[in-house]
Amino acid sequence: MNTNRLSQTIEEILNKQVQKEAQAAQIYLSYGIWADSKGYSGISNLLFRHSGEERNHMMKVIEYIQKRGGKAKVTGLQSPPPDPANLQDCFEKILQHEIDNSKAIYAIVEMAFEEKDWATWNFGQWFVKEQIEEETLAMDLLDKVKVAGGKNVSNDSLLYLDTKIGQKEDEAELARDVSVDNP
Repeated sequence: MNTNRLSQTIEEILNKQVQKEAQAAQIYLSYGIWADSKGYSGISNLLFRHSGEERNHMMKVIEYIQKRGGKAKVTGLQSPPPDPANLQDCFEKILQHEIDNSKAIYAIVEMAFEEKDWATWNFGQWFVKEQIEEETLAMDLLDKVKVAGGKNVSNDSLLYLDTKIGQKEDEAELARDVSVDNP
């Protein structure tokens, strides 16, 4: 008896997401190394933690594929992109990467909806929420750099930003969690 509960198309798109999450881990790791080499120990710490988080996302997708009777696949990765030119460029690239990943998650959820694969659709909702957090965090980091001077940020501001960003929580506060009493 065939126990695979995933259609071929769903299994394929989920395996593409495995590769995307692994690639994301490499990008965050690469940018963390870049930040550390520039002396941004707080920022590198945040980026290194996010590299691990992306690997955790990859493992969630692998586990889901396997538990639904499919077969997860590990494929080769591309080299990470070139180092950022500066901190603003770093956070702009991270934001664009997260936006691209959100689009990939939405494609999974859309396909699951079209195929009436409610288990995969439900599984994908966790990733939809996670991408809201990821984009919000990236936008917040980018906003902080822009307020501090953007590409022309002073060394004093960089030191302050590095310290604050290093202490930053990995999860961003979401609009849906805000109320009149807790803005």
